[in-house]
Amino acid sequence: MESAASEILIDGAPFFLLYKDGRIKRLSGTENVPPGLDPKTNVESKDVLYSQEIAQSVRIYVPGTVVTSAQKLPLLVYFHGGGFCIESAFSPTYHNYLNALVAEAKIVAVSVNYRRSPEHPLPAAYDDSWTALKWVASHYIGTGPEQWLNHYVDFANVYLSGDSAGANISHHLAVKITNEKLDGMNLVGIILTHPFFWGKEPVGDEVKKPAIRAIMDGIWRLAYPATSGSDDPWINPIDDQSFGRFLGCKRVLVCVAEKDVMRHRGWYYCEKLKNSDWGGEVEMMEAQGEDHVFHLNKPNCPNAVAMLKKVAEFINEGKA
Repeated sequence: MESAASEILIDGAPFFLLYKDGRIKRLSGTENVPPGLDPKTNVESKDVLYSQEIAQSVRIYVPGTVVTSAQKLPLLVYFHGGGFCIESAFSPTYHNYLNALVAEAKIVAVSVNYRRSPEHPLPAAYDDSWTALKWVASHYIGTGPEQWLNHYVDFANVYLSGDSAGANISHHLAVKITNEKLDGMNLVGIILTHPFFWGKEPVGDEVKKPAIRAIMDGIWRLAYPATSGSDDPWINPIDDQSFGRFLGCKRVLVCVAEKDVMRHRGWYYCEKLKNSDWGGEVEMMEAQGEDHVFHLNKPNCPNAVAMLKKVAEFINEGKA
């Protein structure tokens, strides 16, 4: 008879295996690449510890032109995806994506690493991301511990973004900023790519896919064992009566993919936001024929290139 140490509780292949003794074996998103000068984009990056207590870092990216210009640049704070349990800010997937985006948009980016489930169940990822955002904001008067942020960032033009779980984090931090102001940081907008939102009641074609719904419910419970379920406000903020009211920005871009099971939640988010008393500007971009996080898996395909350009334009259109 198999011991609990070798019995699989959740078979999340090709992403992870969760064993009955609580161990997780990550099958993807485990590779890390070092920071440095990227010869293809002329973007430079480095890793900086933002919290000694939890031993977590951010990776900061600056375009090669920034050192020759006195003009400060918009800031994008990025939160990686992976269902709260795989991937990192240092994986080649995210490193390559942010090199390309920083070069295209001519911005500074801060890619946040956070503790992952199941070793560190939610709300750890939310707490770490907020800690990182506060650390970034501490540079607004130019006397913070990291000189790149002091010298190159226009804190009047700040955006939050992420894909999947990272998009979920971005939304919740944009709400938190309303209640807990960050001195000197003006959040202009958020960019939610294939956002990981869910709910007990199906939306759109979700009702036709009970097996996938069960997988989504399982991933959420893995990430947050103490959750109240699929209508927990962390995973389903859209049906909250106050949705939109406390969103601490005036511009939102939501990107979805036609074949992604989360597509319907992205559209639902936009519709509810437009009909709320938020009062801002929301845009939607849908990639036809594509699936979840296709832009990371196929960064050179036409739809990925178009989305990269759209995100860059969205940020630069919001310059003060």
